[in-house]
Amino acid sequence: MTQPQRIVILTGAGVSAESGLGTFRDAGGLWAQYDLEDVATPEGFARDPGLVHAFYNARRENCLAAAPNAAHRALARLQAAWPDHVTLITQNIDDLHERAGASAVVHMHGELLRARCAACGACWDAPVRMDPGDACPACGARATRPDVVWFGEIPRHMERIEAALERAELFVSIGTSGTVYPAAGFVALARAAGARCLELNLEPSATAAGFDEARQGPASALVPAWVETLLG
Repeated sequence: MTQPQRIVILTGAGVSAESGLGTFRDAGGLWAQYDLEDVATPEGFARDPGLVHAFYNARRENCLAAAPNAAHRALARLQAAWPDHVTLITQNIDDLHERAGASAVVHMHGELLRARCAACGACWDAPVRMDPGDACPACGARATRPDVVWFGEIPRHMERIEAALERAELFVSIGTSGTVYPAAGFVALARAAGARCLELNLEPSATAAGFDEARQGPASALVPAWVETLLG
């Protein structure tokens, strides 16, 4: 198979679900126990920072107890084999791509294991448990929050992502529902740039019709098989 010169990969919650990290669509999961307006919006944080910290403390413990699965490892292998050809973007806030060996992962929704000061913008590695009384190490303000993108906030690194999509020859979406923008619009940007588009998902996403090819199944099976074929 001819080696694509520029590959852009987008991963969503379906990649980490098999590692035990639930999505906000999972019935009975951690997200289902909370109202998203209360724990995943700036307004919710302003109303009750203690509740928000408790929620993300639980998610952080869940993340630290999880391990990368075969999909994470396969993507790290692909990136290592073609380090100058693969841009790995994730909607996930966990660090499983990095722990699998990936580097320069573009976290468009922030990182669960990082903290940020809402007063001065400083960022640092988050402790396992955060509290509304924690002081910012840079300015001392008691305004620390998880360094994640909440509903109503602007995703990170969009200029870099759009530039990569405009140059892509192959765009692959893995484990994402296709319902959350701007990520749901990435396939249209890639197609407009002339890229071939592939979806690997447990079931067809809301944007499946926009892909040249869609394969259904668990990420831990689909992704290693696709990588193996690509690497030959």
